[in-house]
Amino acid sequence: MKKQEADILSTLLLEPFVNQRILSEASGHSLGVVNRSLRNLIKEGFIDEQIRPTAKADQEFKSKSPKNAIILAAGLGMRMVPINTQIPKALLEVNGEPLIERIIQQLHEIGITEIYVVVGFMKEQFEYLMDEFGVELIVNEEYLSANNLHSLALASSYISNTYIVPCDIWCDRNPFHRYELYSWYMVSELVDNESAVRVNRKMELVNVQEKQGGNAMIGISYLVGETSRIVKERLLEFDKAEKYCNAFWEETLYENDRMVVQARVVHAADAVEINTYEQLRELDEETNHLKSEAISVIANTFKVSASDITGIQVLKKGMTNRSFLFNCKGQKYIMRTPGKGTGLIINRKQEAEVYRTIADKGICDDIVYIDLENGYKITKLLEGARVCDSNNVEDLKKSMKKLKEFHSLNLIVEHEFDIFGQIDFYESLWSGATSIYKDYQKTKENVFSLKPYIDAHIEHKCLTHIDAVPDNFLFTADGDIRLIDWEYSGMQDPHVDIAMFCIYSLYSKEQTDQLINIYFDGNCLDQIRIKIYCYIAACGLLWSNWCEYKRNLGIEFGEYSLRQYRYAKDYYKIVKEELMKSE
Repeated sequence: MKKQEADILSTLLLEPFVNQRILSEASGHSLGVVNRSLRNLIKEGFIDEQIRPTAKADQEFKSKSPKNAIILAAGLGMRMVPINTQIPKALLEVNGEPLIERIIQQLHEIGITEIYVVVGFMKEQFEYLMDEFGVELIVNEEYLSANNLHSLALASSYISNTYIVPCDIWCDRNPFHRYELYSWYMVSELVDNESAVRVNRKMELVNVQEKQGGNAMIGISYLVGETSRIVKERLLEFDKAEKYCNAFWEETLYENDRMVVQARVVHAADAVEINTYEQLRELDEETNHLKSEAISVIANTFKVSASDITGIQVLKKGMTNRSFLFNCKGQKYIMRTPGKGTGLIINRKQEAEVYRTIADKGICDDIVYIDLENGYKITKLLEGARVCDSNNVEDLKKSMKKLKEFHSLNLIVEHEFDIFGQIDFYESLWSGATSIYKDYQKTKENVFSLKPYIDAHIEHKCLTHIDAVPDNFLFTADGDIRLIDWEYSGMQDPHVDIAMFCIYSLYSKEQTDQLINIYFDGNCLDQIRIKIYCYIAACGLLWSNWCEYKRNLGIEFGEYSLRQYRYAKDYYKIVKEELMKSE
């Protein structure tokens, strides 16, 4: 049975036949398609001569009609800044109704009560759904590191005649039906440059080249029959493959240059995906969930209303904080909001002292507002700026020149960044838990044994950036370089900044030596080079402990965390080897 015939048969089951023209309007197909389909349906025995569904049609519907639904609600919803840390996206309210409750109610309306909800971020907030709606929760413990392919794989055993539903969709009309005859994937009539597919004349979803534009992908899907089997097999296969660790479940639908399901096209107003604060505001500007401390700070700073703050976009998340871009009074700004657990590891008064010290030196970005208590900060956007490419030698030369210029100022503040003290401090934040690394105590002893060598070879201390990593060197459109993100900054040996650049860039020893040579113009003394190796070992352990603290808060940093611990171990060995050579 072709898609058009299935659509017409489904329409006939819901409404008795009056005439072809009315059937055409109800099914969405042309009069010519309706007439051809009716002839074929009669020929195949699905309707009789009076255009009434037969017992064969009833049997077809029974075998293919929906049995259950899986709602994917595990993700962080990072693009929902500045409200993404306050509530799961599925529980955002539109017109007083949480998104996920509307989806569940619409499923109930067509008789679907077997509903599985895959949760992860703030999973406890979904518990009430079990009592109120009788759903079953499936917990995705890896929601921070895996995308929704993993979420659906966890629920793959339930896929049969199944609706797959993202949690961030608001549908004006009920998108679900009591009767379905084929597998489909929902897209909008709108053109979206981010979409990977477009609808062709046969209502197939075919691939499009990146940025060429396709039909906006809504994400609701219905899987039945052979398609269900294919998707289940691919989910389990792909979930084991590293290639798909960050993939969307839709990857299982692709075969060659198209999807294995038909397109279901809806009007843009009928199904809205809510990915951003702006999209939520467009749909319901009165919702309580638009209220945000960050938005209030911006409004108070610029003496405007919340509606005057527009163009909100998430920026690449930092390791300590979250930031987003916004427009206000014709100017673009960046708002920094503190990340989870930041209050324990950052002294905001010390940060403010640093900004006062460097304010007139032309080395940092333009601060509009900074809060000494909670860490909110607003800066002007440097239009056209880019970060340093740690693999580009010319970028490295310019960045190290800027860094030396800063160090040569010999600026003074009242606080010090004590590397070894911070290692112990971050360890104390583990709340009594032991390290995830079996040989941690031995590694720590080895690293601390390097401290006497470091102390003996410190020439002087001055204000040091501490977090002088490639992402914090901004190359501006006018050829200048600005150093940003000074929250760890304090008095220290300036050579620590070289070590920090190396370990964040995940440099090999050869790349590390190259950077040292660039900073010192090829004239680095052996004892200073060895001291920098010591700093790499110490700072590796420092950030490894920092990552373990964040890990206990549910925040993972993947390869970065593991590599920092390796720096602690490997560079201890390198230092010992270098010292043996010099004896």
